[in-house]
Amino acid sequence: LAGCSAERTPVDDGESDGGDESDGTDGDDGDESPTLTVATYTSFIDAPSVSPGEWLKSEFESRIDATLEWATPDNEVNYYVERAASGVEIDADLYVGLTTEDLVRVDDRLDDDLFAEAGEIPGAADVRDGLRFDPFERAVPFDTGYVSLVYDGTTMTAPETFEGLLDDQYAGALIAQNPGGSSTGRSFLLHTVHRFGDGGVAGADGGDGSETVEGGDGDPDYDYLDYWADLQANDVRVLGNWEDAYAAWSEGEAPMVVSYSTDQVFADMEGEDLQEHQVRFLNDQAYATPEGMAVFADADEPELAREFMSFVLDPEVQGEIAQRNVAFPATDTAALPEDYAELAQEPADPVTFSYDELQGSVGEWIEAWERQFAGN
Repeated sequence: LAGCSAERTPVDDGESDGGDESDGTDGDDGDESPTLTVATYTSFIDAPSVSPGEWLKSEFESRIDATLEWATPDNEVNYYVERAASGVEIDADLYVGLTTEDLVRVDDRLDDDLFAEAGEIPGAADVRDGLRFDPFERAVPFDTGYVSLVYDGTTMTAPETFEGLLDDQYAGALIAQNPGGSSTGRSFLLHTVHRFGDGGVAGADGGDGSETVEGGDGDPDYDYLDYWADLQANDVRVLGNWEDAYAAWSEGEAPMVVSYSTDQVFADMEGEDLQEHQVRFLNDQAYATPEGMAVFADADEPELAREFMSFVLDPEVQGEIAQRNVAFPATDTAALPEDYAELAQEPADPVTFSYDELQGSVGEWIEAWERQFAGN
């Protein structure tokens, strides 16, 4: 299920399959066709049986007279932020897998542009309006997911609300991820901020333009840090990344895990009992996590990169990415199996924070969580 997680998980460079080395080389045969270097997170390419990377490379090269090379640096997009901050050349043309939080961090850290405006991309008009997350029109969404609870329905029934998760019967029942290093964990943390407010953690002095978030629970005296303190008291287990958390859940170490609402897509592909892969939307909500792709401002092959972006938005390709990355397509035109909608569940009320809401806030929210969690 590595593809579904869209997880920012460093792995050993030598584990990439199909000759897709993390240094961006894949055995180019030396012909004269241009080479497009596409950077992404490791799980996007490291499991050819489910991840989309190998299929995308083969399909793109069959349509376009070019060679596609994948690059998967351990620190993912932060690798390129550090290179840009140090004045070192960016050794890729395109990044696939950007989130809203990624762009906020990029723009907070760098004075110059790391990514260029997308411009006119054939197929971009088919992207659902609600998925567009970059106010500067650099990142074009290519898929999305919803962070929710996944639980073993043969052993328990998950609570229906965030508050219910604090009941004694769920003590020690949940495995989550560290929001400081996991995109899945960060999304779950952001959902708790949305639900309970931030208590003025970000922008309390009004100096950065951010505003206090008022939670949907209606209690101004109870914020997300209070909620996490209660989760800790109820023995929540927080692991470093999605892969570790999901593996621990799969091995029966707890009956619930923070994961994705497309979990049954993977379970069905693997022939597993779907009753053991139930999805719960707390308060009928889930945190939406659209992913985008953007051309590096100093790309060697910017037009070829944009051609790749258009290729990714093709209906057939959208359908393949959704299935292989265990996610939802970004467009309404994707070609998907008839039963996909039954397995990939969408919440009645998806929630998310915009770029402007996260700017000047998300780092503060995570740092406050880390201080409190370490101190409890």
